[in-house]
Amino acid sequence: MSDERRTQQRMEILGETPGDVTIIQPMRVIEISVGGAQFEIEVPLQLESLHDCRLTLGEHVVVVKGRVAHCRIVDINPDHVVYRAGIEFIDTPPHARDLIARYMRILITARETISNGPGEQAP
Repeated sequence: MSDERRTQQRMEILGETPGDVTIIQPMRVIEISVGGAQFEIEVPLQLESLHDCRLTLGEHVVVVKGRVAHCRIVDINPDHVVYRAGIEFIDTPPHARDLIARYMRILITARETISNGPGEQAP
């Protein structure tokens, strides 16, 4: 952009000025617990970095802060790379822990119904 079109003065930085950027990147949750999750994502995540993770748990959505415990390549395709990341949830509010636990109970019940057939009792 030319200087004539700018309304604010822009200054060149001499040396380094660190910064961070937040991006929204879709992920596929593979495993979940109240303490963390494992998911697949198409961008690498730096170990020990912190991220806000938005999880859709049935009809509820929660945002939890997570620390990247591990991240590795699991698939390479001509048009993209897939990474599997393990996230440890940190400072999770009680309501978010409760929603995750409730969602896990719903998944367990659904799996029992599928494996036992509708109307059958689990052993």
